[in-house]
Amino acid sequence: MKIIEDVKLDFKDVLIRPKRSTFGSRSEVDLEREFIFKYSGLRWKGIPIIAANMDTTGTFEVYNVLSRHKMITCFHKFYEVEDYPDNLDPNYYMISIGIRDEDYHKLKQLVKKLNPHFLCIDVANGYSEKFLEFVKKVRHEYPKLTLVAGNVVTNEIVEELAINCEVDLIKVGIGSGASCITRIQTGVGYPQLSAVMECADAAHGIGCNIISDGGITCAGDVAKAFGGGADFVMIGSMFAGHDESGGDIIEENGKKYKIFYGMSSDTAMNKYHGGVAKYRSSEGKTVRILYKGPIEGTVLSVLGGVRSTCTYIGSKRLKDIPKCTTFLKVNRQVNDIHG
Repeated sequence: MKIIEDVKLDFKDVLIRPKRSTFGSRSEVDLEREFIFKYSGLRWKGIPIIAANMDTTGTFEVYNVLSRHKMITCFHKFYEVEDYPDNLDPNYYMISIGIRDEDYHKLKQLVKKLNPHFLCIDVANGYSEKFLEFVKKVRHEYPKLTLVAGNVVTNEIVEELAINCEVDLIKVGIGSGASCITRIQTGVGYPQLSAVMECADAAHGIGCNIISDGGITCAGDVAKAFGGGADFVMIGSMFAGHDESGGDIIEENGKKYKIFYGMSSDTAMNKYHGGVAKYRSSEGKTVRILYKGPIEGTVLSVLGGVRSTCTYIGSKRLKDIPKCTTFLKVNRQVNDIHG
């Protein structure tokens, strides 16, 4: 048994210190970034924010909105091959799969039908040998796909995925999602901001990139993730509860809600796997989210918040946020007297 004495940080533990700026309008900020991914060679340009591959957020309807802003939607795993329309722009979506044999078979069908640019291999525990071997198998079969894989939270497995598995984009985050109870059920996890900073350092040193996945509660958290070195930020619960999000609207006491749940919750396992297997437990929760209307408003709020961050710290480009960021450790982030 070992104890790491260093204090690890979540987004709520820090604020970004303001700095003198030479420009005065948010409209001057460039939120688009351009990447050339190391192994696929794909050149991509857009706003590096991704809707999470949950069935309440990774939907075709969300894609229709986000793609107009040059943002990416990671489609959930439970669409059938025939569900996919033929007119999708491959720059702004990811297909996602697990690591079962049937997932590999489905991948072959999807690649044949769609010729996608991005593939996300998504598991809760990115530390298993089975996961690593599956990723290697997919990379060997599809050398030109921009490969996304995770989730992990430590630098050594980032290096394993980047060097030995040839993953272009590594998904970072365990236990930080709004509907995730992995830390409660297992005691396992890693504070998200520290995970991002340490994994970004490892990935960038070998020419690869990371996605911060989880822990986003507001636009300020998106800015903090970018400030910590994330190349892309994945958002789940903030993009739930809208017209375009999955799930039915329910009304109670005059208020409208949508159901939001983790993909390891009993709700998801009952829906897609016929129940929770006896050898495992639910690691997600099911909550009601107030109905928010069209997702466009939330998208504009996030983008406006990040632009505002840039004006506070003197960063004219999203790419420059890490160079302009100084984090302050705080014991209170906001005045919450009114909630």
